[in-house]
Amino acid sequence: MFNKLRSLFSSAAVEPAQPEASLPQGQRIYAIGDIHGRLDLFDQLLDRIDEDDSSRGPADTTLILLGDLVDRGPDSRGVIERAMQLKASRKVRILAGNHEEMMLGGLRDEEIMRHFLRHGGRETLFSYGLCAEEYSGGNVREIFDRANQLVPPEHIAFMEAMEDQIVVGDYLFVHAGIRPGVPLERQMPSDLRWIRREFLDHAEPHGHLVVHGHTITDEPVLRHNRIGIDTGAFASGKLTALGCEGDHRWLLTAFIAPQEREAA
Repeated sequence: MFNKLRSLFSSAAVEPAQPEASLPQGQRIYAIGDIHGRLDLFDQLLDRIDEDDSSRGPADTTLILLGDLVDRGPDSRGVIERAMQLKASRKVRILAGNHEEMMLGGLRDEEIMRHFLRHGGRETLFSYGLCAEEYSGGNVREIFDRANQLVPPEHIAFMEAMEDQIVVGDYLFVHAGIRPGVPLERQMPSDLRWIRREFLDHAEPHGHLVVHGHTITDEPVLRHNRIGIDTGAFASGKLTALGCEGDHRWLLTAFIAPQEREAA
């Protein structure tokens, strides 16, 4: 089954020359790709980031989560709670992904709930305490009502406060990408959370080096105008982070083989 899922992922392409971009002096950033309910990988990667950050000496360090914290994986609730703890204790900025948009929409509208359930929402609601019997025996209205009982208001408020884009130095951090040729202040949230081909196929510079998730690849994609770091954690068992300081960049990964997770 894992091999079938991997066949759905697009292949990573790496350009030999790293793109030119830099952060203001004294700043360091770690950007984490789509977590999708994999608290195990998230915790492992956070430990690696802390070790790496300490080894590099003092800096004003910011952690950026690129969105899609929820859905598909087994513990979306745990990921949201961990992110809330991080936000309260260190410098963290979090982008809204299309799956946060679907989850929030599904809690407001029955028809969006139907769509949400088909795209990983079932696993999310299970992590919040929805029983398998409630899911299999209930209609959409019943699941909608139950979901609104189960998801805490503070989790909803936390997701509603997520950002759409973050600019630091020469970098632009977004969930999915941007509409080429459109100024940042005129970018639509729908593009920032959902765009794919028009952004991915664009070969010209964007004005910033764009760091994004949303589109799964086997390995991180390093291009002259964008860096993609969604390595399909929910199925591949690989969660990726990009580290940036000055004009230097590096990658960190957490990995749990699917068979290891099944055995656990």
